[in-house]
Amino acid sequence: MLDTSPVPTVPAADITHTRRPATTGAIRTERRAPTGVIRTHGAHPATGPIVRHPGDSLSTRRRVLYVILLGALTALGPFTVDLYLPAFPVLEADFRTSAAAIQLTLTGTMIGFALGQLVVGPLSDKMGRRVPLIIVTALHVLASMAAALAPSLELLMLARVLMGAGAAAGGVVAAAIVRDLFGGRRLVIMLSRLALVSGVAPVVAPLIGSALLTVVPWRGIFVALAIYGVVMLTCAVAFIPETLPPSRRHEQGSTTVLQRYRSVLGDRVFIGVLIIGGMTFSGLFSYLSASSFLFQQTYGFNPQQYGLLFAINSVGVVLGVQTASRLAARFGPQWVMAFSTAALVVAASAIVVCDALGAGIWGVMVPLFVFMTACGFTFPCAQVLALDRHGKAAGTAQSLLGAVNFGVAGLVSPLVGWIAGDAGITPTTMASVMVGCAVIGVLALWLVVRPKTVEQLAP
Repeated sequence: MLDTSPVPTVPAADITHTRRPATTGAIRTERRAPTGVIRTHGAHPATGPIVRHPGDSLSTRRRVLYVILLGALTALGPFTVDLYLPAFPVLEADFRTSAAAIQLTLTGTMIGFALGQLVVGPLSDKMGRRVPLIIVTALHVLASMAAALAPSLELLMLARVLMGAGAAAGGVVAAAIVRDLFGGRRLVIMLSRLALVSGVAPVVAPLIGSALLTVVPWRGIFVALAIYGVVMLTCAVAFIPETLPPSRRHEQGSTTVLQRYRSVLGDRVFIGVLIIGGMTFSGLFSYLSASSFLFQQTYGFNPQQYGLLFAINSVGVVLGVQTASRLAARFGPQWVMAFSTAALVVAASAIVVCDALGAGIWGVMVPLFVFMTACGFTFPCAQVLALDRHGKAAGTAQSLLGAVNFGVAGLVSPLVGWIAGDAGITPTTMASVMVGCAVIGVLALWLVVRPKTVEQLAP
């Protein structure tokens, strides 16, 4: 049976010396070094490992368990947003409405997701991680069933807003738990795993949605999301411990929601990261919201071919995230973003140019793959810069990051349909929004974050 007991987060002053039985031939003591680092001594004190954060002492098995469970929680949000994208044309016909009206259900989901994070993040800093996670995930399950039974587009819209709010806890609490346990370069590695999930899930979700549509009607997609929520709720109750002890919930300078928001929003680098993250997500979701109409109606893809396209692009996200985690730990996340944000501008601009030259489907797919890979580089770096600087308010910081990402993306992505109007969505209308978002991200990096002013990560 897996060890699921809570991870000790004992204050340094309470750490005592302990001695193993003499028959083991080893003495184990833990003491606070002058630098504030906890040094753990085994049989060879000179080579004993340094424990800076609670998660440093976790076993490999326990760490893998956290990656799996927290990754699945993180994926609940993107799956809630994107799993039904292949059903957009079906919903348009079923409710006898316009493509723009169907896109508004996506906007409603993302706004609910953003608002939910603004509530869950501060609550998790005040009440601990488990209680908000359990309550809000239960809301997601109920809202998913309501969406599956919705008789009208208006009720579907309301259910989707509640689904977004209910899915908010997963990503916020998962990132906050990682920040509770880890710091420095190990934080980069752990957050890169979550960023891999949050980056790949939006691209893989339509592939799974396409497969579901071959065996169930569009309402079955929401039933599947309800089942997913039940599984996550069960895992949260059974396996995820409380990682924020009461003593840390009332530390000076972070006792109220207002104080937490003030400390986070007073950080210039964090503001810049918010803009970069929001613009990157907006570029990504501009593609996601328009792609169903672009590839299925303009280029004649069936749902399975459309899902395969997303699977190919997910490879780019995986490559970007995994490579970024290694480069960020060595060179700093701000310098990785210096290249990735520039790549976003180049790739999105290439789609516009190729469409003007009549390059066809390959003129869209190749630069689109580059764009998705650059997103994979950007996501984990933005998250590391946001959370590494605000350990005492990790839930609040993550909630703001997620709220801006999904809230701004929810407002920006419908611009593709608005620009296209009655002429239909084309690669140029989609990519023009992506270019604008990428340019704003580049300006935020160099004018607000200013990479040379950001300190390197601790070991």
